Amino acid sequence: MFPLRDTIPSEKVPIVNWLIMGICILVFLFESMMPTPELESFLSTYGLVPATFLSQLDAAQIETMFSSMFLHGGWAHVLGNMWFLFIFGDNVEDRLGHVGYLLFYLFTGICAACTQVFIQAGSHVAMVGASGAISGVLGAYLVLFPQSRVVALIPYGYFSRTTEVPAIFFLGLWFVMQLIPGVSSLAATTSDVGGVAFWAHVGGFVSGWILAQFIPKERREPPGEPYNWQ
Repeated sequence: MFPLRDTIPSEKVPIVNWLIMGICILVFLFESMMPTPELESFLSTYGLVPATFLSQLDAAQIETMFSSMFLHGGWAHVLGNMWFLFIFGDNVEDRLGHVGYLLFYLFTGICAACTQVFIQAGSHVAMVGASGAISGVLGAYLVLFPQSRVVALIPYGYFSRTTEVPAIFFLGLWFVMQLIPGVSSLAATTSDVGGVAFWAHVGGFVSGWILAQFIPKERREPPGEPYNWQ
């Protein structure tokens, strides 16, 4: 399933959400203009490398926990992340306020990075991407808007269709799809293999879910009829 939108409109302009998206896109455009050797050096310097982070823990390495959140490895990577942030981030910012949302986003991004570093402590592969922090946003959305629905595209060739599914189902399924390959990766013989940082997604989601438990909940019913399972 691919999300198209949710059913809860934001009440305020999501300034911080747009700002984060704008920075990520601008940084990626800057990356795309670099020659390959220079880009690899750039990502290794400003991305989070677990083995280096643990062996050389200093101010520069701590900075990579933040800088890595705004780097991406390709068009599909950045556009996919920004699309999820676009759909779910505005409502969470609505509830937390601009400053609170920014702090929440950065904190869950750090929790995501720490989870991946702990699981793959010996990896020399740079971790880049906003998905860890965005996973925190998804975890908070699940808690704050449990009655929301997600309009999703279900691709199946000529029979592709859109349907509304409960956000709790969509995000729960998304979490399981991160957890299963994450657990499977524990059996890998080497940690120096690139790919999706599933444990960063798991750590970000769980940290966002936990933090959201302490946020006062407001009852906002989504517009429309009851769940459509057709």
